[in-house]
Amino acid sequence: MSGWEIFWDVVPYVTLAIVVVGTWWRYRYDKFGWTTRSSQLYESRLLRVASPMFHFGILVVIVGHIIGLVIPESWTDAIGLSDHAYHIQALVLGAIAGVCTLVGISLLVYRRRTTGPVFMATTVNDKVMYLVLVMAIVAGLACTLIGATPVGAEHNYRETVSPWFRSIWVLQPRGDLMVDAPLWFHIHVMLGLTLFCLWPFTRLVHAFSAPIGYLFRPYIVYRSREAAGKGELVGSAPRRRGW
Repeated sequence: MSGWEIFWDVVPYVTLAIVVVGTWWRYRYDKFGWTTRSSQLYESRLLRVASPMFHFGILVVIVGHIIGLVIPESWTDAIGLSDHAYHIQALVLGAIAGVCTLVGISLLVYRRRTTGPVFMATTVNDKVMYLVLVMAIVAGLACTLIGATPVGAEHNYRETVSPWFRSIWVLQPRGDLMVDAPLWFHIHVMLGLTLFCLWPFTRLVHAFSAPIGYLFRPYIVYRSREAAGKGELVGSAPRRRGW
């Protein structure tokens, strides 16, 4: 067994341990810091565009990863979905979702860098998280686009990366399968594992506590001092529901 095989056998479990223990630690000792630290008060015009674009894009990306990694190739063959049709829909949807996510996160980073109060509230922790997140998105988009080229089409990730991923959860890791995957998949997976290691210790942790009702919650309403000066009572206006 080569060193790389051992690496791909062990690292996923190290990552899972960090995620579980880190999340428990964060909730136990930093419960009040379990938040995105909203900066809507400082700037909302650009946030109104960038945030939905990023969040809906990343949701589609996550669903695409679940389908590609969890569902075996034999299952799609059984329902009559050819490899060509599968890869075409994966390319189209993956490219659209990837570009949408990348544009959204780019706008969020631009907003954070150019809006003074938002930039002042940005920690080193945030900068590292954004860097790894952007790199993981770019690497994932590259995997999607390279897979559409003659070079990338020679490799079917559902015969290497996907079985390796599933083998982790049944406690029978197949690092040899991951070794056979191309370099660009290695880069993307390593960045993904790094992002998960950072997850419990950054603002991304809020994703673990966003129930379905989160999408339908009332908006957080910020009121200026001018409104209060005109005699308007806080909370006197009817509450708007979310989506």
